[in-house]
Amino acid sequence: MTSVEDAAKSVAQRAVFVLPTSGEFDSRTWRIASSLARRGHQVTVVARAAPGASAHEAMSDGYRIIRVPVDAIDGLPPPLRQVARGVRTLTRGRVKAAAGASVTRSPDEIAGYAISRPGPVRIAASVRRLGAGAWRLAAIALIVRSQRSATVRTAPRADIVHAMAYMGIPVGLALARRDGAKAIYDARDIYVEARNIARLPRLLRALFGRFERSWARQADRIVTVNEPYAAVLERRFGTGPPLIVMNCSTMRVPSADRPRRFHDRLGLPPGRRIVLYHGGLSSDRGIEQLIEAIPTVDDAVLVLMGYGDQGQALRRLAADPTSGGRIAVLSAVSPDELIEWVASADVVAMPIQPTTLNHRLTTPNKLFEAIAAGVPVVASDLPGMAPIVSATGCGVLVDPTDVAAIGSAIRDVLDAQPERKAAIAAGIRTAQAEYTWDREMARLLGEYGRLTGRPW
Repeated sequence: MTSVEDAAKSVAQRAVFVLPTSGEFDSRTWRIASSLARRGHQVTVVARAAPGASAHEAMSDGYRIIRVPVDAIDGLPPPLRQVARGVRTLTRGRVKAAAGASVTRSPDEIAGYAISRPGPVRIAASVRRLGAGAWRLAAIALIVRSQRSATVRTAPRADIVHAMAYMGIPVGLALARRDGAKAIYDARDIYVEARNIARLPRLLRALFGRFERSWARQADRIVTVNEPYAAVLERRFGTGPPLIVMNCSTMRVPSADRPRRFHDRLGLPPGRRIVLYHGGLSSDRGIEQLIEAIPTVDDAVLVLMGYGDQGQALRRLAADPTSGGRIAVLSAVSPDELIEWVASADVVAMPIQPTTLNHRLTTPNKLFEAIAAGVPVVASDLPGMAPIVSATGCGVLVDPTDVAAIGSAIRDVLDAQPERKAAIAAGIRTAQAEYTWDREMARLLGEYGRLTGRPW
């Protein structure tokens, strides 16, 4: 479906992707956008402005990125914007001084403290948690309004608007209405059960769920990344089954010599083994468990490569002499370079914690990137990942909450006897044959064609 002959049959059309991020490390968007551009389509990604990121960027893969400024204040009605800007300017210094002069408990800390306190304190804590959550939800709404206005003013015309994630779809819907285009909601997570939204009070999560359901029903098609997610979203949105487009990666073509990017970057001796975690540097991803487990693995370094709110703390930990040089932290790399870096590891670890429904059902990018790179995995024995790993034999499943078991699984892969290594290698080849990006992209191209009435 993605062959040169098939591409010649497609009719050049316009696709606009809407991202609620800067798009620098969004591998799913990169895979789809670059695949479309290679087929001769006009592809634009409209993302958010970010420090160090260009406002206009022409990608070598043939598409372009436009980054629009996003500010919650811009989402306010016009009469309130100037007032809010003035208040922000006046209070910026005072807030900074107050933060250094007092200690304020977070809503979560207050709630935990109130568990053992009598009624009035618990009620006050609940009210504060609800207020903090409502403020967060209001901030999301204002940011969405800001991005929506900037995107509608800036984005080129489209035949298909492919909106990524829950803060992308309301923007994408507005853009599709402007152009009379078809809108796709790419629900890459179960957002009501993920990250910050999952931590909101139940009432606010229900409210957010209603917003998302409304947006999803306005879209011309819902897309998601695996069967477990599709089943949950179909039930919650009350729509037909979402189209499943998995996050498979293009397989790396092996060279005669194995890449040694981590050894070269970190100055490691040739025999040092690389245990790689790559992706979001944030809580509940299994990073803490890997840090505890790595001392039990001989002659190995844990490389944490990515971006996120824990990045600075992890770098300080890695630099601490007590870590013994067993941990290294590297910045994320662009999607077009990533597979070569992953191929430089000896094992890719992803002990994602079962803290939310979203995590329990996830099939993370890193799983398919490891498969494409030809590297065995140590993965959480959870409903999303387990069927893939167990059916193909591309690695080892582990209880992600058990540090000792994680260390044992890593050693099982690194210290395996030749027969065991051959079996894992055969499992990786099976996975590479089963999970290909060409197959997933062909499915998406077919849906694009159905929506616009012209072949993509």
